[in-house]
Formats: sequence, structure tokens, C-alpha cells
Amino acid sequence: MEPKSRNFEENAHQAMKNPQLQTALAKMKVGFVERRAAAADRLPEFDALRDQARDIKNHVLDNIDFYLERFEEKVTEQGGQVHWARNATEACDIIGDICKSVNAKMVTKGKSMVAEEIALNAALEKQGLEVVETDLGEYIIQLRKEAPSHIIAPAIHVLKEQVAENFRDKHEGLDPDRVLDEPTQLIHEAREVLRQKYIDSDVGITGANFLIAETGTSVIVTNEGNGDLTQTLPKVHVVIASLEKVVPTLEDASAILRVLARSATGQEFSAYTTFSSGPKRAEDPDGPEEYHVVLLDNGRSSMLGTEFQEMLRCIRCGACMNHCPVYGAVGGHAYGWVYPGPMGSVLTPSFIGVEEGGKLPNASTFCGRCEQVCPMRIPLPKMMRHYRAQEFEKGYASRTSRWALKAWAFLARRPGLYQALTGIGIRILGDIGRRRGTFSKLPLASGWTDHRDMPVPRGRTFQQLWAEKNGRRSPGKRLENSEKEGSGQ
Repeated sequence: MEPKSRNFEENAHQAMKNPQLQTALAKMKVGFVERRAAAADRLPEFDALRDQARDIKNHVLDNIDFYLERFEEKVTEQGGQVHWARNATEACDIIGDICKSVNAKMVTKGKSMVAEEIALNAALEKQGLEVVETDLGEYIIQLRKEAPSHIIAPAIHVLKEQVAENFRDKHEGLDPDRVLDEPTQLIHEAREVLRQKYIDSDVGITGANFLIAETGTSVIVTNEGNGDLTQTLPKVHVVIASLEKVVPTLEDASAILRVLARSATGQEFSAYTTFSSGPKRAEDPDGPEEYHVVLLDNGRSSMLGTEFQEMLRCIRCGACMNHCPVYGAVGGHAYGWVYPGPMGSVLTPSFIGVEEGGKLPNASTFCGRCEQVCPMRIPLPKMMRHYRAQEFEKGYASRTSRWALKAWAFLARRPGLYQALTGIGIRILGDIGRRRGTFSKLPLASGWTDHRDMPVPRGRTFQQLWAEKNGRRSPGKRLENSEKEGSGQ
């Protein structure tokens, strides 16, 4: 997927004008948020588990070389192979070579954001392979030739009626008069079409929610069972996973699993949690003949030891975007690359650079809801502020933004002047707009008035009202006096 993050502002404006997208987003806002809250409330130790999960991942990141080497050792002991990829090109080449080694014609895939990150489908299709997504959401957007708009619900932007239209257009040979009015009918048809694909597939590719170092096991979490069929029916199973997915033990993975599903979909546990350890043994009735794990770096190791290391705790639950007012207004495609929402606002500039992704850290109200609901307690607003600072320092911020920030910094360091100017401004706005009650247009405030009216202020600032109500001087004057009193220290 070619990054288009630098066009975020234009993308966002188009998204807000799309009535079908806005209808789909309105449905999302309620379901995920309410279900997560209910699931957390049912588990008294939920916050304690979040602390435990955070500490596990912090320990892993501090010792990631040891645990990755341990994981490779255990995979090899069980007859599997581990491949190391520094970037997207190397990862695609490795997987392409595995497919060539077995003369593969068809590949089935489970949902994997890492595969999206490296544009794996396009690379394999260039080799002449047929690549079939088996997750229902991914299958829908593959038919539509679109990218995912959400990391756990890839087709959340698509309405049921649109899916029915896509199925009628793409599923040839079926009754043209069939009824596709209900979700269950759409699901049944997708199952019928995909069933033969599983059987015909030569290679099955999955992602991994966790890689367990003590056993050499990969773990996937799904609600459809497609992942099980993808990794057990073909003769080759390939796991594509990023370095930070490793955890020390099965107990550690189990602890994080307890916060993953609750944060993502509001379930206590997902319907399927599948553990894979190597290829089929002699006594196994089924399973792949070959088991490969491709470990992808792609910029992650450069985040270690920096102010962005904590982002590597992310378990891709999607809670941050489910609660984000910006994502809720513009959807995932506006972010222009693989990872949307608050987590994408940190990961995208980390992986493709501030020049390309520097707009995204500005796509935040800093309300803090993302950090509040993150099961791994990732301080997303803090890291977005770091990237805003980098954007400014490197000169990627617009000239208007730089002058505005300099003007604000000048006033913020002079509270007395700030108080005087805001007091005058509020009084003028109050006098001008008192009869109308609202402003439909206002200089320097078009970002607000283009979409809504601005209420006319009462004529005094909050600090003035506070000082009058409590009979105290304004904070600005108190600060000025304290500076004078302490200037000789």
C-alpha cells in the first residue's frame, strides 16, 4: 500500500463528506465502546492485568534479543524454520521463495496487519500466485480492491448493502435472484465460496498475535475459524510476524490474552485462540508439512531505546481508535497507510518517516481517551507530542503553523500580556456579536466556523469571571508578582 499520509487533511475532508462512511462510523461508535466498558467492569482485576501486561512487554523489550533467539531455537528443535527480514522487500522475497520451492499456485491468508504493512499480496500476485484473503472483512475489501480501514474490523466502513452488491458482482455462477438481505446470508455465501479455496491452497499464511519463546509457538486470535483452516490444510504454513510479538512464556501470553479480547471486541476471549508449534509430526492426522516463521524488523529495532519504545507494547486491539473522536469522524482510510487512529499516528511516522507521516500526530484532540483505554497503558498523547516537536524542528510544519506556535509561545511566557490581550479580544467579540448570538464566520477560526457556528462570548474571560467570583486576582497577575518576588533567588 503506497503511503498517502501526507494528504491527511484532504483525505479527512473527503471522508467527512462521504454519507455512507459517516453512517458506518456512527454504528461503530456505540458497539465497540459499550462492549469494552461492560467487559472491563465484569473483571475486577482488569486494571491490575493491564499493569501486568505492560510489565511483561517492558521486560521483553529490554531483553528482546534473548527471547527472539530462544524462540528461533525452539522452532528449529520442532522442525520449523525461522527467517529474519530487515525490511518489507526482504520479507516478501523470503515468502515468495518459500512459495516457489513448493511450486505453489494458490495462497490463502488469515488477517495480518504486518502483511498489509509489507504489501505482501501485491508481491505474491506479481509472481503469478492467486492470493485469497479468508477473514471475512479482509475478503470483502479484497473484492472491493480497498485497504483495511480498521485493524480488527477491516471492512467496518462498508455497509451491508454494499457487500451484497460486491458479492453479486464477483461471485459468478450463483443464482442471480438469491436473497442477500441479512448478514447471515452474506456469511453463508462467503463460506461456500471460500471452502474450496482452503482445499486447493498450497501455502497458508497467517500473522501472529504472540510468539512464545519457551515453546517456539505462534498464536493467532480469531472469531471465524478461518485461521485454523488456513494454517492446517495447506502443505506449508508461513507465519509473518514483527519482532515485538515475542513473549517469554505461555503464562505471559495468557495474561495478555485476558486484556486483548476485552479491549478489542468486548469479549472475555475470542472464539478461537490457536497455538501452532512446528510442522506436522508423524503421529498427527493433519497439519502442514513445513512451518516457517518470518520475523520482520522494518524500523522496529530503531525505536528501541528511544522515546517511542513504549509503542512496541501495542497488541493491535484497536481500542484507541474505537474511542478516538478524530478516527470516529474520518475513519481509517484518511490516515493514508496501514495503521489508523492514535496508534497509527505514532507508528506511521516511526516506520515511513516524519516527512511522510508527520501530519498524523496532529490528528488528535489530546483528549487522552486512547491512553485511558489502552490495555498496555501506552502513553500515546505523549508520543504524538514528541512527533509534533520533530515535525516543527525539521521544518515540515507549515509556515503558518510555525509562526502561530511562536506567537503562542511568546504570549504564554508573558501571562500579564496574555491576560490583557485575551480580555480585550473577548470584550470586542462580545460587543460585536451580542445581538446575533453566534458567529458563522470568524477570521483565524475557519477550522471551527466552516463546520459549525461559534457561540458569542459573554464579554469576559474565564479567568476574569473566576477572579470576580472568588474575589481574587487573576492567575496572570499572581504569577507576575511571584516572579518579581523570586527574581533575586
